[in-house]
Amino acid sequence: MVTQQLRASGIEDTLVLDAMSRIPREWFVPAELIESAYDDRALKIDCGQTISQPYIVARMSELLELRPTDRVLEIGAGSGYQTAVLATIAARVYSIERIAALAEVATKRLNALGLRNVDMHVGDGSLGWPEHAPYDAIIVTAGAPSVPQTLIDQLAEGGRLVAPVGELRDQHLIRLRRTGGRIAREDLLPCRFVPLIGEKG
Repeated sequence: MVTQQLRASGIEDTLVLDAMSRIPREWFVPAELIESAYDDRALKIDCGQTISQPYIVARMSELLELRPTDRVLEIGAGSGYQTAVLATIAARVYSIERIAALAEVATKRLNALGLRNVDMHVGDGSLGWPEHAPYDAIIVTAGAPSVPQTLIDQLAEGGRLVAPVGELRDQHLIRLRRTGGRIAREDLLPCRFVPLIGEKG
């Protein structure tokens, strides 16, 4: 996956590539899909959700420009695979998942991998987790018409936020960066994610 899919598709961040080479993706998919775990496509998981294709996981992680000292907010833990990638690189990950059953299973998987630097919260991800703000990086793994201001407000100076925005069938991955108190936006690539559900979704 790392050599034939990620490197070949232009992923260069060595921290991301190393993390994804170490995490067993088959742990994060339903038993009946284990043989497809490393296919470069999204797969269905429980509760009507999906695990993103490896390239998207890698690209979003790379766009966050993560450092080992970073504190990261993740909106939408899902299976926990993206969470595991983040936690392998960053100092601390604060992850919010609205579906309790998914959060519980994801936490068990992370613990089994020895990733103890994750705080998992069941709640409305569109509101963020202000108690632990500001964050050096924020990743949103569900699409909304725009990035909720509540999340932008929780971004630290110099922080990066990566999220899909747009309508359900016409989304683009964007990156926001806070510099000197101002927010700069980059539009990056087309994508498709499940909708961000919540008060600000």
